[in-house]
Amino acid sequence: QVQLVESGGGLVQPGGTLTLSCRLSGTPLSGFPMAWYRQAPGKQRELVASLTFGGASNYLASVKDRFIIRRDDAENTVYLHMGNMKSEDTAVYYCNNVWNSFPWGQGTQVSVSS
Repeated sequence: QVQLVESGGGLVQPGGTLTLSCRLSGTPLSGFPMAWYRQAPGKQRELVASLTFGGASNYLASVKDRFIIRRDDAENTVYLHMGNMKSEDTAVYYCNNVWNSFPWGQGTQVSVSS
């Protein structure tokens, strides 16, 4: 049974840093290009960052140069390192493959506030 479990969210001050983790179980991570998404209250879910098999990464313009997506296939885990955080980064963060074919996890809440 394929399952995604996101963790690492919390309350952080503007300008702070946070690292999210997403552990995949039930299938090897190495077979999939992965991505992080987020959904803010009242808004649609949006793609934040993606990472291909070859290591090429793409980012939402508003997080470029602040966020880094990384994967550890041995640990079946995808990470999102977030820096210089802003209030507009407040959202529930989810991971999935780029085709969104895995069942969605519960997400992890990130709140940026002073």
